[in-house]
Formats: sequence, structure tokens, C-alpha cells
Amino acid sequence: MRSAFPGPFRSIAITVVPEAARLDEAGWTEVEAIIGRALDARPPVVRRQLGMLIRMIGLLALLRYGRRFASLDAARRTALLTRLQDARLLLLRRGVWGLRTLIFMGYYARPAAAAEIGYRADPRGWEARQ
Repeated sequence: MRSAFPGPFRSIAITVVPEAARLDEAGWTEVEAIIGRALDARPPVVRRQLGMLIRMIGLLALLRYGRRFASLDAARRTALLTRLQDARLLLLRRGVWGLRTLIFMGYYARPAAAAEIGYRADPRGWEARQ
């Protein structure tokens, strides 16, 4: 099954959350579904802007390094994303920080990730842990 997210998305996600490299196809499907549900609540223009940002990151990697984002080593991927998150253009900074937030949400909202990090929240609150 092909991802509904633009090409460099998974390599961006792995750069933001290195543990995501261990995900299998079912794990990626879960991450993308969580992010997709969050984006469904947003106007279509926001979803288009996010897709454009992801494509732009891929294009910038080609222009800067002559290689696709996914083909870059971790240090270059991190350096490129760091430059973008610290850019002078506020819209670009917001976009990168928003993308990072979505990636964190998609990865850590999975029950498997919660178990990995020992997160045991319960709707009943502290009483459930006693």
C-alpha cells in the first residue's frame, strides 16, 4: 500500500523521531492515519500547505546537496530541518514546527509507543494507578 503522504515524509519523520525507523508498514499506516485524522479537522488549504512544505523540503535537499532528502545522512537531514525551523521567514518556521508536532503526535499517540515509553495514563486519573 502506498502512503498518501508526499515522498520525503517518512524520512522527515525518521529525522524528527529516529525510533520511527523501526516501524513496519502497519506502524507507518497507523502513524499516517493518526496524522490524517488530525488533518481532517483542518481546512483543505492547511493540508495543501503541509504537502507543499514536505515537497519543498525534498526539493531543497536536491538543490543544496544534489540528493533526495531520504538519501542524505542523518546529520545533513537534521541540518536542513534545523535551518528551516530557524529561518527568518515566520511562515516557514511555523510550518516546520507544525510538521514536527504532527510527527510527534502520529508516532507517540500509537498504543505501541505509549507502551515502549511506559506511558500508562488512564481516564480515571491517579485513582487508577493506586
